[in-house]
Amino acid sequence: MSNLDDKALELAKGLIRCRSVTPRDAGAISVLIKVLKPARFACEKLNFTEEGTVPVDNLFARIGDGSPHLCFAGHTDVVPPGDEEGWTHPPFGAEIADGRLYGRGAADMKGAIACFAAAAIDYVKEKGGEIDGSISLLITGDEEGPAVNGTSKVLAWMEANGNRPDHCLVGEPTNAKRVGDAIKIGRRGSLNSRLTVRGVQGHVAYPHLAGNPIKGLIQALSRLYEAPLDYGSAHFSPSNLEVTSIDVDNKASNVIPASAEARFNIRYNDRHSPDTLKAQLREQIQAVLAPVDLSFTLEFEPPSHQFLTQLGPLDALLSQAVNEVTGLTPALSTDGGTSDARFIKDYCPVVEFGLLTETIHKVDENAALTDLQQLTAIYRRFIELYFQTFGGADER
Repeated sequence: MSNLDDKALELAKGLIRCRSVTPRDAGAISVLIKVLKPARFACEKLNFTEEGTVPVDNLFARIGDGSPHLCFAGHTDVVPPGDEEGWTHPPFGAEIADGRLYGRGAADMKGAIACFAAAAIDYVKEKGGEIDGSISLLITGDEEGPAVNGTSKVLAWMEANGNRPDHCLVGEPTNAKRVGDAIKIGRRGSLNSRLTVRGVQGHVAYPHLAGNPIKGLIQALSRLYEAPLDYGSAHFSPSNLEVTSIDVDNKASNVIPASAEARFNIRYNDRHSPDTLKAQLREQIQAVLAPVDLSFTLEFEPPSHQFLTQLGPLDALLSQAVNEVTGLTPALSTDGGTSDARFIKDYCPVVEFGLLTETIHKVDENAALTDLQQLTAIYRRFIELYFQTFGGADER
């Protein structure tokens, strides 16, 4: 391994050893500051909260004060490890075995943070600490949680303090089989819904004297499943609706309950907006339940909006870096779940590229050492190409 690879690996191990399950920081930001400050990055530890939420520690680090301003974004928080006895290697041990680094966050996404931090530090060192523009890191501890006190608030703080980036790369895992498979240039939106159907409680032997909400709920959900929401678009796969739970909480087998509830999620593309989806859902459910005299309520959580970054130099330069390091030509994809790129797209063009998705959120999450090496090399080459291309011009 090269000196650069060693630095990325050691930083990844240090981050994984922090038990930073959302929303706890557990020292992860301090691990980053410890390597960024000596490289002359100005580091701001930002703690945000609001009523009814848990405070979250975030980090903004920047070197340089001019344009172009390239930002790398990521999250140090991780999902819970689950049953730790089921892990072959301790989830926060950062152990290496058979050429792989094991631990919660190895792939999603402490490994990528370590890679882009090491690559940025190496580039700055080569330039003698003076770069033609700026490099920053936007690190949150709130991505795997409600995402209320993290990236969105850091971005607002950046804007207010003259730190708006020109371009951003998010280190989310994007590759299915090999590093270099895919670059994310957008994401489908996400809409969580809760449907409650209300009927009339009664005895199962006298159904004509009751109104069974379960029957109505099943019919309504069947209606929602009947026809595809769409067949996809130029850059997006088809939208899909999936029921995630059905709850009645009825302890008696001889009682028709008064109400029944279902939760479902829609991942939607650019053929829809949250408002059009809400109206469509209400219309379809009403059409099913009105004739059987059942009432309903339909509630929605705040949506995650879909977005698409227009093709341009950002994805082209990243594709070039990927190809030079791996020999692969990455696909430009919008598949997968949501990410904090949905907030960043309101401030600058954003793409995502990181490690493999194979073990994320699973027991024995891991990243191959060779993948960490390749990703570090890709980020390092991308930084070089970025500043060669944009020079000192303001490309915002």
